[in-house]
Amino acid sequence: MKKFWLLFSQSCTVLLAAYFVVATLKPQWVSPGNSVRGSIAMLEAPAPQAGEVPAGSLRVAAQKASSAVVSINTSKVASKNPNANDPWFRFFYGDQGDEPQGGLGSGVIVSPQGYILTNNHVVEEADEIEVFFNDGRKATAKVIGTDPDSDLAVLKVELDKLPTIVLGDSDALQVGDQVLAIGNPFGVGQTVTSGIVSALGRNQLGINTFENFIQTDAAINPGNSGGALVDTNGNLLGINTAIYSRSGGSMGIGFAIPVATAKQVLEDIVKDGKVTRGWIGVEPNDLSAELAETFDVKTKEGVIITGVLQNGPAAQAGIKPGDVIVSIAGKPVRDVTQLLSLVSSLKPGVEAAFVVQRKSEQLQLQVSPGVRPKPKAVKR
Repeated sequence: MKKFWLLFSQSCTVLLAAYFVVATLKPQWVSPGNSVRGSIAMLEAPAPQAGEVPAGSLRVAAQKASSAVVSINTSKVASKNPNANDPWFRFFYGDQGDEPQGGLGSGVIVSPQGYILTNNHVVEEADEIEVFFNDGRKATAKVIGTDPDSDLAVLKVELDKLPTIVLGDSDALQVGDQVLAIGNPFGVGQTVTSGIVSALGRNQLGINTFENFIQTDAAINPGNSGGALVDTNGNLLGINTAIYSRSGGSMGIGFAIPVATAKQVLEDIVKDGKVTRGWIGVEPNDLSAELAETFDVKTKEGVIITGVLQNGPAAQAGIKPGDVIVSIAGKPVRDVTQLLSLVSSLKPGVEAAFVVQRKSEQLQLQVSPGVRPKPKAVKR
């Protein structure tokens, strides 16, 4: 019995020793499913289940919004030089080509009826506008109306079963919120980039007459103009319109027109074919200590008027140079941008209450706004 037990013990010892030698030198022989690459064991994550969204992915928002973002190609017939047929002109300057000029941009489908929001500078002076959809279709679009003051335009296509984007709430945005920019940069095809809201209410950039931009670091490049800035639910927050760049490409400073502004422009254009804004005929300036001292103004808030158009709406209501506009229709006025925005929202011909500070006296005047004159074309 003792001999048998001794033999059994020795056999187990030899087998265990052999197993450890093999497991160390050739582990794949022992467990082929857990191979060792080099000298480091590689742990692989389990494959995600079908339809499962990885943590932190913005896939759902991108898929929801992308179908409603379109690419826009524009063409313009080149103007022929009147001297093109002159032999001497052709000798010195050669044949002047009359190839049509093309442009690229993006747009957002905002209604099943085929209305598309884009930038005015994308379609400005275009003779033909072709829209390419995410599902492979394409159609020729016509311009319903444009608004150079906000750099927005509304197009329309005659197609059915169009996907539309959901309008979000740009007024609820906060700095640091995640956003996606969707468009057709450089004509490479639809592209989605991500970032955050870097700043709100950007103005005095010299881009538009009325500026209240959302600033983002989501990459926006030429061709993205008119595309969508969306939240993490895929809802539209703004229309991408401009970038700050020294190279022509993205440097992490892009600007979008808030959807609150775009919605108002859209409604006015669809209803009347144009945007009608109020106008009072004044030259406003932000109130500084120097101006307050010059005009002997006894307030530190509001916008000072340094010039009044003769026989304009403001002059007829009694507003004079040196007056400080404190509020309009019950809403406080803090700077020139806000003044322009509040005046432009007034309905022409309908009186509105203006609270004005004149030196040490506060007055309430009723101003009947006129229609804002059409802006002059500006090269972008």
